[in-house]
Amino acid sequence: MFQGFIDHETAVPVAVTAIQDVLFERGLYWASGRSGVVNLVAAHKWFNLAALKGRADAIALRREVAEQMSDVEIATAQREARDWMTTR
Repeated sequence: MFQGFIDHETAVPVAVTAIQDVLFERGLYWASGRSGVVNLVAAHKWFNLAALKGRADAIALRREVAEQMSDVEIATAQREARDWMTTR
């Protein structure tokens, strides 16, 4: 939890394009198993969202992850990505 204050006079806003990097990093997190568990559905979802936000290298990684997934898993990942987009 953040405990402190933000000086709005000197704060620099995060670039709008930074979101694609955050989404891409989430894909790497789940694809690499940094959490101790590899979750290809989650990795596909986050790579898909990063690609939609303009991160070109996410396309190749999404494709690589999809090669290891069933059609049902891919559909689940796509549905989760759509759900995420509609709630943001």
